[in-house]
Amino acid sequence: MSEAIIAKKAQEVEVVTEKFKEAASVVIVDYRGLTVDEVTRLRKQLRDAGIEIKVIKNSILSRAAKAAGLEGLDEVFTGPTAVAFSNEDVVAPAKIIDTFAQEAKALEIKGGVIEGKVSSVEEMISLAKLPSREGLLSMLLSVLQAPVRNVAYAVNAVIESKDEEVA
Repeated sequence: MSEAIIAKKAQEVEVVTEKFKEAASVVIVDYRGLTVDEVTRLRKQLRDAGIEIKVIKNSILSRAAKAAGLEGLDEVFTGPTAVAFSNEDVVAPAKIIDTFAQEAKALEIKGGVIEGKVSSVEEMISLAKLPSREGLLSMLLSVLQAPVRNVAYAVNAVIESKDEEVA
């Protein structure tokens, strides 16, 4: 191989290594068997959520994962591989891809990385089943409001009982 090609591949490995390091979550998928229309729809859904998806050579992914300190991903870097990187939302890429895989049976999650930790297919699917960040915050708010609401009901009941005694 010429030195120019080697330098170009080294540059690609560096870029992918940085993506692995910066990402809140990474989902690795096998897209073999998807139609062009399905791939286009999946890319659009991911792009709308601020998630970058790329088809990258397995050799580059393997070197980048090692450089980023992610051990145990070599086994998922086989066959056609696409990688979704999300720097913001940990749940969104897994959720979108898992939902899309329900209708496009050819799409298969092979593994991933959650906040710098290598994750199995099962962990990625479990992550996809979690409520969104907004849903979790809504649940938390509901739990935090319950004691205040109960105190308000108790105070209101005391006031109403005093009014009945006076009348």
